[in-house]
Amino acid sequence: MYVVAEKEIAGLMTPAAAFEAIEAMFASMASRKAYNFPVVREAIGYEDALYGFKGGFDGAGLVLGLKAGGYWPHNQKHNLINHQSTVFLFDPDTGRVKAAIGGNLLTALRTAAASAVSIKYLAPKGAKVLGMIGAGHQSAFQMRAAAAVHQFEKVVGWNPHPEMLSRLADTAAELGLPFEAVELDQLGADADVIVSITSSFAPMLMDGHVKGATHIAAMGTDTKGKQELDPALVARARVFTDEVAQSVSIGETQHAVASGLIAESAISELGAVVAGLHEGRGTAEVTLFDGTGVGLQDLAVANKVLEIAIEKGIAQKVEI
Repeated sequence: MYVVAEKEIAGLMTPAAAFEAIEAMFASMASRKAYNFPVVREAIGYEDALYGFKGGFDGAGLVLGLKAGGYWPHNQKHNLINHQSTVFLFDPDTGRVKAAIGGNLLTALRTAAASAVSIKYLAPKGAKVLGMIGAGHQSAFQMRAAAAVHQFEKVVGWNPHPEMLSRLADTAAELGLPFEAVELDQLGADADVIVSITSSFAPMLMDGHVKGATHIAAMGTDTKGKQELDPALVARARVFTDEVAQSVSIGETQHAVASGLIAESAISELGAVVAGLHEGRGTAEVTLFDGTGVGLQDLAVANKVLEIAIEKGIAQKVEI
């Protein structure tokens, strides 16, 4: 099997390559050539950690595997980021393990790429202001990816811990964009595109906050009980997701569906828009991408980085 260490990923995988891999995987999912396996995601009762598995099979690219890992909220005491994961790829012909690949940076890149794909296809015409909710580790990746697919003129941001907003300000400065820290009501009124990337278990962005034509990429809810948006806001939006079954069980729509505010049938796949099978935004004032993070996205970026690592002679080969 091959091993691609976490420390090698940054020199191998670019945001552009991640975007291409994720955009292609969305289209493959829409064509039903690729599918995800049911997610296992549990609180382990130790260190307040959430741990689980996401996997799938891409029949077109013959990529089989899973990502194991989760969220350890107290990892700062270990000088580690809170999200920890490893991707395992298997030979679909034999079932033998093919590779173990560091998944931390890849998770951030694929999450940001999925959000960026939604912005590319669903942002309102002439969008100028990007709103960022959350200033954790992944927020910088989200902002860079959003700026790569759309020309914004300004970034506004909010975080439950204001002392962390410097990460957003620094990233905006890196991109040559002015940044303003605002309250959520102003963010919802000013931003044309909103990216939420938090670990919240209670709604923060309320229906009354969002004014005018807006696209929201809700990227933080990936576990039962998590929530970033007011269910009434979800019900007002034209909703898209990576996978409907996962969206209604562990994604942002779980709450609106459980409350009877929307039906599962009202949720569309973003892949259908990418593949030209759905009109996308259409005449909707508010669009929402519920980015739950599916296993196939992890496999797409992991397989890509493995190809690059083998080509460059960086992948370590281990006999098992």
